[in-house]
Amino acid sequence: MRKVLVTGGSGFIGSNFIRWLLKHRSLEVENLDNFTYAGNRANLKDLEANPRYHLTEGDVADPKKAALALKDCGAVVHFAAETHVDRSIVDSSSFLRTNVLGTHVLLEAAKAAGVEKFVHISTDEVYGSLEQGAADESFPLHPNSPYSASKAGADHLVSAYGITHRLPAVILRASNNYGPYQFPEKFLPLMITNALEGIPLPIYGDGRYVREWLFVEDFCEAVGLALEKGVPGEIYNVGSGEHQVNLEVAGMILRALGKPQDLLQHVTDRPGHDRRYALRSDKIRALGWSPAHQFPEGLQATMEWYRQNERWWRPLKARAWLPPNLPARA
Repeated sequence: MRKVLVTGGSGFIGSNFIRWLLKHRSLEVENLDNFTYAGNRANLKDLEANPRYHLTEGDVADPKKAALALKDCGAVVHFAAETHVDRSIVDSSSFLRTNVLGTHVLLEAAKAAGVEKFVHISTDEVYGSLEQGAADESFPLHPNSPYSASKAGADHLVSAYGITHRLPAVILRASNNYGPYQFPEKFLPLMITNALEGIPLPIYGDGRYVREWLFVEDFCEAVGLALEKGVPGEIYNVGSGEHQVNLEVAGMILRALGKPQDLLQHVTDRPGHDRRYALRSDKIRALGWSPAHQFPEGLQATMEWYRQNERWWRPLKARAWLPPNLPARA
């Protein structure tokens, strides 16, 4: 294998993974990206002259573009997806098109191309909300939002192609990633950039929602490992084991940036808001992976990146989906 197709490579995790791949492997990379609101040309602009980096602009749900991007590629890493839960609540049609139909189109193209490995990037949200304990890979899927339902559907398609067509596919279900280049409508970059601007930080409901935070470079390491050593047909959870309460994280950010706590503003909760996510990641750790960053240091590095890259994030906030600043329900 000399070349890998990365779909959605100009998004948050995809662009970080392409950087990781070019730094740590001698492979060529083909990036298939449609440059929707979250796909940003600026994320990889400095790589445009790199002879090992190539770009195909197009929709993953377009069979011709998928086949073109796959030419000479021995493997696929499939990041391309609509991912923001709030947007999926307002209109789920693009989520079904990209996450389900797009995955089907890519699977067909990969089958025709005879790829050596198909790595599908999924999410811990397919397991739904857990009151206690943690989900392993055999845990029943119970998606609660249109976004997570579309990802669960894509997971089932990938598994089915592995069984029916013997496509060498691996699924990674990741906990919440954070780090540089994350679109500023997601929780951490929204909290950080609002704090830097000195404007209210919107907190859904009571803010006691628990997420398992994973630094994006650590997840890139796991994806690279799965590409090389992941067993076809297997699913691997990838989580840090570090669980944080949203309200407390927002408070940490304000303290670190020297901002007053009264910038926290509770807003009306979103429908079907999952209370808690948690993963058991024993299988990926058995392959030799473990996270290198703990949350406090990763958060500090992320805040510093956003502090130094205002020219990157400020234009993006104009098209970000932001929670309405409404009083919280009693």
